[in-house]
Amino acid sequence: MPSDRSALTVGALFCAFWLAAAGVATADPSAPEPEPDSTATPAATAGPPAIDGDGLYAVGSEIAPGVYASAGPTDGGTCYWRRIGPDDVTVANALTKQPQVVTIEAGDVAFKTRGCQPWQLTDSAAAPAQTPPWLGQLQLRHSLDILNGLAGQSGNGQLPAY
Repeated sequence: MPSDRSALTVGALFCAFWLAAAGVATADPSAPEPEPDSTATPAATAGPPAIDGDGLYAVGSEIAPGVYASAGPTDGGTCYWRRIGPDDVTVANALTKQPQVVTIEAGDVAFKTRGCQPWQLTDSAAAPAQTPPWLGQLQLRHSLDILNGLAGQSGNGQLPAY
């Protein structure tokens, strides 16, 4: 069995080797950095007003009415936005994976966004036309008719009427 003295020697050598290998981290730049010039031009002005992140923004005080565009959702998720009118009424909303353009009107109380890339105020993009309610109902009816037909073919019988 090794003696205590040899164990201490091995331990001390191990610690010395480890400390020597790790070294001491220092930074000694070759030339000092120049001080900022007091006559330098001011920072570039910000681009068009934007909605930078998730949140609820008051129209008129936090964001201006206008046409806003977003490149769509962040990180492969979904982009949700909502225009809010008086009495917390939803004027328009969307949950999508596509780029979006929305017109925020002066009569809107707030605009809510979640999971979208930054919104830029733009004059060049026009908001897409809203789908009329009757067309959405027609599309739903068509989808239900297809499902009912498939259910009948499966032998499970006809689904109940809508």
